[in-house]
Amino acid sequence: MEKKYSAAIYPSQDVIDSVKTMKDYLKSKINWYNSCNSTAHITICEFTIDDSQIHTIKNKITKTCNTLTPFQVYLDHFGSYDNAGAFFIAPNETSKNQLKPVMKKIQEILQSLKLKKSDDPHLSIGRKLIPENLKIASQLFTTIEIDFLCKEIVLRELDPIKKQFFVIDTFEFGSNPEPEFVQGSLF
Repeated sequence: MEKKYSAAIYPSQDVIDSVKTMKDYLKSKINWYNSCNSTAHITICEFTIDDSQIHTIKNKITKTCNTLTPFQVYLDHFGSYDNAGAFFIAPNETSKNQLKPVMKKIQEILQSLKLKKSDDPHLSIGRKLIPENLKIASQLFTTIEIDFLCKEIVLRELDPIKKQFFVIDTFEFGSNPEPEFVQGSLF
């Protein structure tokens, strides 16, 4: 049976809680909106596959995450994609430059799938907001200074009834960089 999955980076629980508080506050001002109930995360990609393939996908992610090393992510400003009605928390330039290669590696190992990719790391507060609500969000939230240790990738499955993703597996970074291949000489 085909199911929809998402690979993502989850921040620490205290960041998840802080973002939930922000989402709830925004919801109290503008009522229900897209992603008001979703857990804070940085999307890497989404894909739909037959659930019989998930074991292969998990093996690929495990192997890749084993080569990654944890690093601190600093989120220090808000941003928006006006065309998508998205309001989000963004990482500083250093963190963005550390997150992008991780996202790209996961996307590359899954490139045989039809991926809906994200190439700009961010934590969404709201999506598909109408312009007035986007303006309200940007007035409510002006400064932010949070950080977390990026140490794992989560694989999530979409619950078709709740229309929310839930975590089905976590892949910790192993800090085991792949050895460089060196051309040797026999003589």
